[in-house]
Amino acid sequence: MKIQLIRNATFRMTYADRQLLADPFLSEKHTIKSFAGISPNPLVDLPCTPQEVVAEVEMVIVSHLHPDHFDPPAQALLPKDIPLFCQPGDETKLEVRGFEAVTVVKRSTDWQGITLTRTPGQHGVGVWAERMGDVSGFIFRAKGEPTVYWAGDTIWYPPVEQVIADTQPDIIITHSSGAKFGDSDPIVMDAEQTIAVCRAAPQAVVIAIHMETLDHGTVSRADLRALADAEGIQSDRLLIPADGEYLNF
Repeated sequence: MKIQLIRNATFRMTYADRQLLADPFLSEKHTIKSFAGISPNPLVDLPCTPQEVVAEVEMVIVSHLHPDHFDPPAQALLPKDIPLFCQPGDETKLEVRGFEAVTVVKRSTDWQGITLTRTPGQHGVGVWAERMGDVSGFIFRAKGEPTVYWAGDTIWYPPVEQVIADTQPDIIITHSSGAKFGDSDPIVMDAEQTIAVCRAAPQAVVIAIHMETLDHGTVSRADLRALADAEGIQSDRLLIPADGEYLNF
């Protein structure tokens, strides 16, 4: 299998000889509003053209419908008949936007030899979790491929720990920017929570993404690497890819 981080939570994955695209966010630099009153978003350009991002993609997975996970440019560019998988409650909005092949993953579903299982997430703490709404992660399984757990926009909390314990994934993809609003707690994992994932899954390779793209992020790649080094987490166990970088497994 192969993963290419595009930017933010957007990644392409070659898995079971299929081309998958997750959470496509294709807006040009500084074309959407600030989330934290610091800078228009996104903070950086895509590492390639939007057309290159979607080229040869065979299916799309959308973890939730926040604008940095499925934005209007992506919706306009993707073919309306492409297989699109989502969490319960998002299907109507996707169909209204013209997508004709939407599959709701309530628990688990199969597509082209790939089993896709939805997992829980909590997008913050207390009132912020309520405001941010429902989010999901997904587990990918296929014959001859590593088991991949994409945690999605979630903090580190007991259900995530339970998924890791039950699934024993080979690869875990975390959203690790420590994004915050004002004095809120993080609404996704920060550096310390990402290290907690590494410790809970000593058999896994953790890939930290969703960093250095939005102005409410508080953790940089350098911050996370520095803490990992201090905690004895080796660079081959915690991968922190640059935008556009390929990871081969």
